[in-house]
Amino acid sequence: MSDVFKITGGSPLKGEMAVSGAKNAASKMIIATLLTDEPVVLSDVPRQQETEITHEIITTVGAQTQWQDEHTLKTQTSTITSSHVAELTRKNRISVLAIAPLLHRTGEAFVPLVGGDKIGARPVNFHIQALQTLGANIQETPDGYRATVNKRLKGGLIRFPYPSVMATETAILAGVLAEGRTVIRNAAGEPEVKALIMMLQNMGAIIQINSGRSIEMIGVEKLHGTTAHIMPDRIEAASYGAMAVGTCGEIFVRGAEHEHMITFLNAVRKIGGSYEVQMDGIVFRGAESLKGIELETDTHPGFMTDWQQPFVVCLTQAHGTSVVHETVYEERFGYTAALKEMGADITLFSNCLGEIKCRFRGQNYKHSAVITGPTKLHAAEVEVPDIRAGLAFVVAALVADGTSTLTGIHHLDRGYERLEEKLKGVGAQIERVTNSA
Repeated sequence: MSDVFKITGGSPLKGEMAVSGAKNAASKMIIATLLTDEPVVLSDVPRQQETEITHEIITTVGAQTQWQDEHTLKTQTSTITSSHVAELTRKNRISVLAIAPLLHRTGEAFVPLVGGDKIGARPVNFHIQALQTLGANIQETPDGYRATVNKRLKGGLIRFPYPSVMATETAILAGVLAEGRTVIRNAAGEPEVKALIMMLQNMGAIIQINSGRSIEMIGVEKLHGTTAHIMPDRIEAASYGAMAVGTCGEIFVRGAEHEHMITFLNAVRKIGGSYEVQMDGIVFRGAESLKGIELETDTHPGFMTDWQQPFVVCLTQAHGTSVVHETVYEERFGYTAALKEMGADITLFSNCLGEIKCRFRGQNYKHSAVITGPTKLHAAEVEVPDIRAGLAFVVAALVADGTSTLTGIHHLDRGYERLEEKLKGVGAQIERVTNSA
């Protein structure tokens, strides 16, 4: 038995949707609590499956946790009771981040093989190489990764071939308690990375962001407890903005932060939609006549790869031709096959149809898309393959005429808190049905 969404589209969405705390910040900050034996309190923690998995990871190794209210988590890991992250209820790439804290606390670690969305290669080798640079001995086994260190990690120079967000976070978690100075070159600079850095600084770390994608740390002997607030989810905010634009509606996204949304807001305006920044959020509005644009995803501060999928649905409703060049994940356009079945006119190319220097050039990955519109979308039965493609299918179902059925919605539950409830609040016709087939 599994749940499905029944979504009837064709009507503008209007009203207010509140943004939850960012899952991509919360999961890393929860892992960071393992670096100290003192209490840490995190507020505005989103309650979805990725948070549950991360909570499972820290309790497996000894954390004592308490939910002080629905979104405030107090955790304390006085002692690491096990350096072995046991087999989790589901695979998740977050587990690799636990290696550095466990090495600091016990000198050894074991984490299961990573999982996550099938949208392209996950550069786990970047994590491993960063840890090895600081003195970790790491062995890959059929079940996972086993790591040890002789006494203490030691500072060093870490150079990333690509500014991977999670690999940067691994290097930060490793460097803050390593002996001596650690420098990360070509580091990721996303807001979620900065949120982790600020939390660690408040815990006693010596860490700074330099120019030119460089992060520098001087290792300290011990970190202490702190309180921290999880930043609002900029991916979720953009998803709701795309719903407003795509359905020609008007949605006030409470909690959306202008600073985190600049590139997305520019794209909304370029295609003919509009927005209004307010003190406590952003109003997004659609328009009767949207127009096509050229768009490239990139690392921060570029157009976020996780914004791409719902925004492409908006482009199917735009007049003319749009070109989207995906430079972050090589297999991220797999979801467009379902959109084509719903009536979209999308053609994929292996050429780099853009100006950004792309690491996929000449590798035969279909990572550029040409969208011709507007096309009338019609209802369909669609299998959700991952979180962000799933949200694109939700937007497409809201735009389409008729009632669509979305299966595999456990992916959406992993990334979005109370999505069904929030959608109903802006007039969406959505129903969760248990499928006994």
